[in-house]
This record gives sequence, C-alpha cells and structure tokens, in this order.
Amino acid sequence: MSYRRELRVPIFVARLIRRFTRLRTWLPPVAVVVFVFVTSWPLMAVFEPASNEIASPANYWWWFLVTAATVGYGDFYPESVGGHIVGVYVIIGGIATFTTLFTQLAGVIEKAKGRRMQGAVTLDTSDHFVVLGYTSGRTEQIIGELLAEGRRGVVLGSWDEVETHPMPERDIEFVRGDLTDEEVLRRACVDRAYSVLVDARDDNEALAMALTVNHIAADAHVVVALRDLGRAAHLRYVSEAVRCVQWHTPRMITEELQAPGITQVYAELMTHGGGNTYSLRLPESLGTVAFGDCQTALGKGFDATALAARTGDDLLVSPNWRTTLPPGTVLYYVGRQRITGEEIARAVRAG
Repeated sequence: MSYRRELRVPIFVARLIRRFTRLRTWLPPVAVVVFVFVTSWPLMAVFEPASNEIASPANYWWWFLVTAATVGYGDFYPESVGGHIVGVYVIIGGIATFTTLFTQLAGVIEKAKGRRMQGAVTLDTSDHFVVLGYTSGRTEQIIGELLAEGRRGVVLGSWDEVETHPMPERDIEFVRGDLTDEEVLRRACVDRAYSVLVDARDDNEALAMALTVNHIAADAHVVVALRDLGRAAHLRYVSEAVRCVQWHTPRMITEELQAPGITQVYAELMTHGGGNTYSLRLPESLGTVAFGDCQTALGKGFDATALAARTGDDLLVSPNWRTTLPPGTVLYYVGRQRITGEEIARAVRAG
C-alpha cells in the first residue's frame, strides 16, 4: 500500500509541473495587465478631482478595460493632466498586453498545426473512413474516390517513414506511427470508424495490422488489400468478417469500403453456378421497346435482372426505365438461366 502511495507522488508532481508549464505560457500577458491595473488605479485616484467618479471601484475597472482595449466609449474619462498621462500609460499597457497575448496565441496555434501536420494529435471523429498505409500516387487515388461522395471524413494513418502530412491540400486528418500499435490506431479513432482499409507494405504486415484493428474494433468493417489473395485464408483466422481484395484493384477497394459486401457480389457474379451473367439480342419482331418493359418481363417471367443495354456503340449501364431500345439491342442480365430473344419478346408482349 505504501509502495502505491510512493508511486503516486512522482506522478502527481509530474502532472503539476506540466500544468504549471502551460500556465507559464500565459503568465506574461496576465502579469502585464495586472501590474498596469494595480499601479494605475491609485495614480488616477490621486490626480483626478473628487467630483470625477472615474476612480471609484464601481467605475474604474470598466474604464480600464475599454481604455486598455483602445475602444474608449467616453462614458468616463480623466479631466486632469495627470489623469491623461495615466490614460496613456493604460493604453500602452493594453497594447503590450494584447501584443503579448496574440503572440502567445499564434505560438499555440502554430504548435497545434505542426503537431497535426506531423500526425501526432489524437483525433475525435466517428463514422469515417480510415486508410492505414501510404503509397504515393495509389493512396491519393483511393482517398480521392472516397472523398468524391463527400458523405464521410477520411483519416490517413502512415508509418513513421512518412514524416509529415502527405496530402495537406486534402480535407483529411493524419495520424503517424506504428500501425500495429493499439495507441496509434486509437488516435485515428479506428474503434469508431465506418470502414477501415489495411493497405500495408506487404501481406505479412497486413496480417499484423488487421489483427490489431480487430482487437480494437471487432465489429468494424475491415478491408485488407493483399498482393496474394491466397493469404486470405490466414485473415479468416483473425475474423470471418474481414474482406480481402486484390491489392492491384484500388477501385474495387474503394467500392468495398463504401458499400460493404460488394466484393462478395462481384465474386458471386464471376462464379459459375451463382447468379450468372448472360446477354440476349432483342429480335426485330419486337420493335422499339422501353428498358423498363424489358426489366419487368425479366423479373416476372424469369426471376432475372437487367444490368445494361448496348445500342450500337453505346453501352448504357442501368439506364432510365423510360429509355427506348431499338431492335437488335443487346441486353445484359443476371439470372439462373439463359433466355432467348423470342422468349423475352413473348414476355414483353404479355406485359
């Protein structure tokens, strides 16, 4: 018990020193204004006639503030020569105080900006994207696509090798340090993120980073970019919810971050026996038809969904339902079976 008390004493002293250091930063302007106030009040009382209420306790503090701030409302003012000299003294003291104060403020702001540029701050944000790892050019592309929708903020986390914020012109936050360290990831608010991208320098590092992310936020949507997708099996030991995406497909990475689970849809579309993709050509006998009529016919008659239509050289992906399709249009769809042009024609006519 005594050992714990002995341990607390140095901690208390350290905290006290830190607080005193912070207070000392603001000591000069406070000392100047207090000194000027204390020395000017008696002098004003001596020089001013008794008929002038400027030196009364109820009025002097107000006159001192507006005069030191060089505002000067004129409701109270010195009448004697000595009082005028005291007024000049107060104005000079006020200018010195505010100059010192603004200098201190500028220093604090510059220090805070420097810490932010160096990624040393602890952020306070939530429902955001966290991108862990920086590769010049590639990361700019990923973050640019994430910012394009403008719905969520972005926090970039990098290793110590990136010494300052690599994208200061972008409206994103920056955290720097060991990306396998829990404290660093908490500074990036990983535990409150919407999606987290692990974009490591190699697959082994990606595994270590994903492990730390899962420890901090087990329910987070985590996307891991892998050079070798065969390593995805190792990530499943961390969590079945981790989504692994090929490192060389940054566009698919951003889609998975923004729409969790979309890579599973792509994988299913590309797997035989799943929701297969097919195409058919609208017959000449059908004539001109609306895309919506084809979509309805596919859904009602074949449990299929139209994705796109090619009219000549134009590819229309998910066009407006009122878009008219001429005969010979190629229709791309997802379904369980292949459909012929005549079958879709009959379904469209049947309504």
